[in-house]
Amino acid sequence: MTNSTMAEMNSNLRQTPPLSRRGFLRAGAAAAVLAGIPNRGAASQGESASSKQGEGQGLAYPIGVCDWMILKRQKLGAFARTAEIGADGLELDMGGLGNRPTFESKLMDPVERRRFLDAADEHGVKICSIAMSGFYAQDFATRDIAPMVRDTINTMCLMDVRVAFLPLGVQGDLLKFPEKRPAIVDRLKRTGEMAEAAGVVIGIETAYDAAGETELLEDIGSPAIRSYFNFSNALQNGRDLHEELRTLGTERICQIHATDEDGVWLQVNARLDMPAVKATLKDMGWQGWLVLERSRKADRARDVVGNFGANTRYLKKIFQ
Repeated sequence: MTNSTMAEMNSNLRQTPPLSRRGFLRAGAAAAVLAGIPNRGAASQGESASSKQGEGQGLAYPIGVCDWMILKRQKLGAFARTAEIGADGLELDMGGLGNRPTFESKLMDPVERRRFLDAADEHGVKICSIAMSGFYAQDFATRDIAPMVRDTINTMCLMDVRVAFLPLGVQGDLLKFPEKRPAIVDRLKRTGEMAEAAGVVIGIETAYDAAGETELLEDIGSPAIRSYFNFSNALQNGRDLHEELRTLGTERICQIHATDEDGVWLQVNARLDMPAVKATLKDMGWQGWLVLERSRKADRARDVVGNFGANTRYLKKIFQ
């Protein structure tokens, strides 16, 4: 670590309110990232990320929701709304990206970050993951990703979150733009190095089927880059959901968006047999967060509590 980096870190810490023991551990984790050394307090590289995700809940399959989908993107009210919905956790977004050099994130402000952590504690909601949803519409192959990745990983460490969601999005669709694959692989290798040093995992969502995604992960070659699986991707493309899960396997899947495209709630979705999905996951030995993203009634798309509450109750009935 350079003297200037150390000075900047010390300055930031002086501006932060007094730290609890948990806050002290988070600050130490962030220091490890900035120093470029492994964070020994996070999950070890040889340990499955999915095996750690239920910590603190006592649940094999805790249920989460996405803050942007419950219309509370980077808003403190997301925690109260998550509690009202009845979910166990919240996937917290890094904020808008657009043409900015990095995310427009409140979470990088120490005072604001403390407010988010306090709100999570107040409502008994765990932050299950950090999302880089800005890449749904941005090009991971051409943007200068270093500031975004650095800010996301530092935020994860400061907030004690072990998984991040990275969608490669429309412009990173490697089925439509196969020429972008070398650039994306190279960038994900570098992202993996940063994530490994911090002891965190980046879960990617791609347009590939499970075999194609497995090959991509093998080319990247980092235990810190894994699959953030989405039921909807398999179903919308006519793939066998259970075979897709088995092909990727327990160690490659860090977290799951347990969702389908909008139209009906999960419990009335004939093509998504959730008890069978549970049997497949149990047979695989996979445990971890199931995060709701969509599956809203067509005529009630903005009824957040109604839609996500019904889906949460159903998932808890099946998985808990």
